[in-house]
Amino acid sequence: MNRSWTYILAALGIAVLIGIGLFSSRFILYLTMRVMILSIFAMGYNILFGRTGLLSFGHAAFYATGAYGVALCTIHVHSHPVLAVVAGVIAAAVMALIIGFFCVRHTEIYFAMLTLAFGMMVFSLMWNVRGITGGDDGLSGIIRAPISLGLISIPIMKDSQYYFFVLMFFVVSVLLIHRIGRSPFGLVLASIRENHVRTEFAGLPVKRYRLAAFVISGAFAGLAGGLAVFLESNVTPFAAHWSRSADPVLVSLMGGLQTFSGPLVGSVLFVVLRELIERFTHNWMLWFGLILLAIIMGFRGGIVGSTAALLKRSSEQG
Repeated sequence: MNRSWTYILAALGIAVLIGIGLFSSRFILYLTMRVMILSIFAMGYNILFGRTGLLSFGHAAFYATGAYGVALCTIHVHSHPVLAVVAGVIAAAVMALIIGFFCVRHTEIYFAMLTLAFGMMVFSLMWNVRGITGGDDGLSGIIRAPISLGLISIPIMKDSQYYFFVLMFFVVSVLLIHRIGRSPFGLVLASIRENHVRTEFAGLPVKRYRLAAFVISGAFAGLAGGLAVFLESNVTPFAAHWSRSADPVLVSLMGGLQTFSGPLVGSVLFVVLRELIERFTHNWMLWFGLILLAIIMGFRGGIVGSTAALLKRSSEQG
């Protein structure tokens, strides 16, 4: 797809999202915000998984760190909402730096298991430090304070107002991740995925690049967690549970690894399918799992990857 079509589709997508914010019902607004937040989580995760080739089962730890960072800043410091989100992102990035320092020295299954172990350690910590995290009750009553810009104040208390707050961070995240993928840094990450030994022989510090990708990915997870706290008005230690880490993995596989728009498409499918199935059956996890399995097995490159490959074959034959 040439650049002009990319710009047209991007502008159309933003126009649709703005239209949803202006004219949709409260339920559609809530569902769309969930999609955007999951997209931020999944696109950031795909920097590590799809771009660098490292499978992490502990990214919920950074999601929860960002969530608790925002919650604590809002409850105890009464921070500006934007500053609270920034604090949550920084906290998640620092947590990713500490955990990543130990994990990136290993690859494949060893890396995955280490991230899972650290993730469960963070979950246990958040569960037991009741004085800070609220224990199994979590933290609730998190209020969306107005965004003060000196002489004016922008309210975000209503969902129709908070929607554009989420949309702003979503657009910025998409632009940043797109830029990272096209940068020399992103190309080095792709070379590490393809052949890390050859990349190291070329004189590039592979472990440092892996750590940088891990921290960036963790920061986006923290951003998603922070935005989710304001959406739900509460956070519990289960935000750090390993099952939460499965969400971006499934979304990436559904949409397409090694594709930019795969996590976006996967997030829409993930949220919409889950919402629809939950309405028709109590055994939603069984049916949801079967549908996910069919999509992942039927589209081996994900929805976006398989569609792109099909279009390429059609154009070559034509």
